[in-house]
Amino acid sequence: MTTLVGLDLAGRRVLVVGAGAVGMRRARRLLDDAAHVVLVDPSPSDDARRVASHGDAELFVRRVEEADLDDVWFVVAATADPAVNGQVAAWARARRTWCVNASDRRDGSARMAASSTHGDLALGVVSVGDADPRRAAVVRDQLAAHVAGGEVDLRRRRVRRGRVVLVGSGPGDPGLVPLAGLEALMTADVVVTDRLGATPLLDRLPPDVEVVNVGKSPTNHPVPQAEINALLVDRALRGLTVVRFKGGDPYVFGRGGEEMHACRLAGVEVSVVPGITSAFSVPALAGIPVTQRGVSTSVHVSSGHVGADDATLAALGAGATVVLLMAVSALSAICEAATSAGVDPGLPVAIIESGSTHAQRVTRATLRTAPVVAERERVRPPAVIVMGRVAAEGFLDDPVCATDGGGDD
Repeated sequence: MTTLVGLDLAGRRVLVVGAGAVGMRRARRLLDDAAHVVLVDPSPSDDARRVASHGDAELFVRRVEEADLDDVWFVVAATADPAVNGQVAAWARARRTWCVNASDRRDGSARMAASSTHGDLALGVVSVGDADPRRAAVVRDQLAAHVAGGEVDLRRRRVRRGRVVLVGSGPGDPGLVPLAGLEALMTADVVVTDRLGATPLLDRLPPDVEVVNVGKSPTNHPVPQAEINALLVDRALRGLTVVRFKGGDPYVFGRGGEEMHACRLAGVEVSVVPGITSAFSVPALAGIPVTQRGVSTSVHVSSGHVGADDATLAALGAGATVVLLMAVSALSAICEAATSAGVDPGLPVAIIESGSTHAQRVTRATLRTAPVVAERERVRPPAVIVMGRVAAEGFLDDPVCATDGGGDD
């Protein structure tokens, strides 16, 4: 075997003979490729029966027959009986149909690669001599890790229709960026980046990638949102791949919805890679669970730009955890409004600056003292503010955190 060929089996009839552990591993890969899978086995596994009961594949509980290969594009012979597999391979050979013989790979006309998918690229490793599936899998895993780690230039070389990918880069630690986000970044011809998020990853980009910084600070919005939208559309219409590299998650106070809408309105292909929102990850890294059974069963997330809105005050009054983003400048007004609305002035408050980075700092206070403490400690953005019982110093060491082994709610 000297040539590797990628087969598009989406919607095409594929026969898997043998619905045990080996056959079902092959079948699931074919189902992932949207193939029309037909299973034949006189004693199928429970897994095969479940897959068939869900309508994902056809299942025939009987021995294989030559007629099963009618109108089939691809065959996998994966029974525990080498003689049966050899017979199926012979039928396929006579019909000039590609066949994988799982018990004797020299007898089949095809081999299934150890593969991994990276965006719109698939990486496959196949033995071209004597089959060695475990060796191929080890090589596949090492190559896949190299690609997924953002170490490979994945940019398109042929001119194609441009596109935009909105990537959530999390709270700042590059290790918290989704693998799909790293891979998208490596496909970029243009990166439109925020001020916050995992910006150190931009140093990995090839030098000819255009990087446009549109980051905002609390007192400086150098590029209005309308111009950011126009920039994304303009570069995509030039046939370029544009990655909008955003802090946190694109759809949690990130204006990702506006950017998605602008692209769709212009007829630009656009997709999103969700990120880890700082609303939940930053408190977690500071040792604060935003929900805790028996203490706080709901969490309310609000933007500091709206101040002490009715929903935030209602959540505080109901005992929910409240997480405030971009609220350092509004902290005093929010605390005053909450205490005026009858919220306990002793309610714990935690302010986490530069969460997930080497500069992370946690400042503790109460609803009554938070404005004074924040001023004294010179608290500065970016910061996430948590209000609620879970924000108390040493909360996770308190006996109240112990559960009784009951239900999940």
